[in-house]
Amino acid sequence: MKQTMYKIAAVLAFIIGAMAIFAGGGVLLGRDPGYYVIDWLPVYNFIMGVLAVLVVAPLIWRGRRWALPAALATLAAHTLVMVILRTAYSDVVAADSLRAMTIRIVAWLLITGLVFVQARGNQPRE
Repeated sequence: MKQTMYKIAAVLAFIIGAMAIFAGGGVLLGRDPGYYVIDWLPVYNFIMGVLAVLVVAPLIWRGRRWALPAALATLAAHTLVMVILRTAYSDVVAADSLRAMTIRIVAWLLITGLVFVQARGNQPRE
C-alpha cells in the first residue's frame, strides 16, 4: 500500500508543530499576547512543537514503527494538559489557550487516525 496517509499525517504534524513553536516561542521571547499567560504553558507549547517537527513528523513521514506510539503520546500529552488547564487553571486560563489546545487535540486525533489506518493497511494479510 502506498504511504499517502503517512505523508499527509506528517505534513499536518509538521504544520501543527511549527504553529506551536511560533506561538510558544513568541511568548518566550517577550511578545505580549494581551492576556495572562500561565508560566509553564509557552514552554510546553514550544517543546512539544519542536518534538513534533524534529521527531514525530519525520517518524511518520518515513512510516517508522514508532510513528503510531509517538503520535499517540503527543495526543495524550495535549489531552492531559487540556484536562489540567480545565481543572487546576480554570479560573485563569485564557480562552485563546483553550482554543489552541483544542485545535491541537483535534489535529492530533486526525494525525493519529491517519497513521493508524496507514499502519493497519501496511500489515501483511494472512
